[in-house]
Amino acid sequence: MSDRFSHFDLETMTRGDSYKLLASTILPRPIAWITTQDQHGAVNAAPFSFFNIVSSDPPLVAVSFSAAPDREGKDTLANIQTTGEFVVNLVPEELGEAMNLTAVNAPRGVDEVALAELTTAPSTKVKVPRIAESPVSIECTLLQTMNFGGKSTLLLGTMVEAHVWTEAFEDVERLYVDPAKLRLIGRMHGAGGYVRTREIFQLDRKLWPLG
Repeated sequence: MSDRFSHFDLETMTRGDSYKLLASTILPRPIAWITTQDQHGAVNAAPFSFFNIVSSDPPLVAVSFSAAPDREGKDTLANIQTTGEFVVNLVPEELGEAMNLTAVNAPRGVDEVALAELTTAPSTKVKVPRIAESPVSIECTLLQTMNFGGKSTLLLGTMVEAHVWTEAFEDVERLYVDPAKLRLIGRMHGAGGYVRTREIFQLDRKLWPLG
């Protein structure tokens, strides 16, 4: 039988090629639409798809920041390292275009929130505001950053407060969320591909012994 697979040595591939391959196959990826503030209080918003929850006890998120080709470091990462705070906002379908606008390589000092015609709402435990239109916003504090010798920085944050649309709950007291009501989108391949998350199928977890 012929080999169905193409094989790639990630240790010898160029970083550009490995990014292209990984970003096109590890799918879908949730989007962290991160709001931060600089030391003067100016708000920044930018999306990142190398992101996920990595622990519930303690509640931790991980975000990877790649080097910015047109400036020294990402504004978002610099702001987090300065203030120790950020908010992860999740992206519903109706805010896809606004999210995409905040990804533009605007000069430092441009207010991406205003550019995308978004509004902010106060957070509870951090000074950084959340995006009011987002159905899920999670306030976070910086735990640590790590660099492993390449051009990316891995950040771990502690989640300290969550804001979730009440209408998305089937039963808020029991924390039963209907994911379809959040209408979140995820990132696909690297050339502008996105996916909706409303088409859900169920696989009940099996118990041993299998019957």
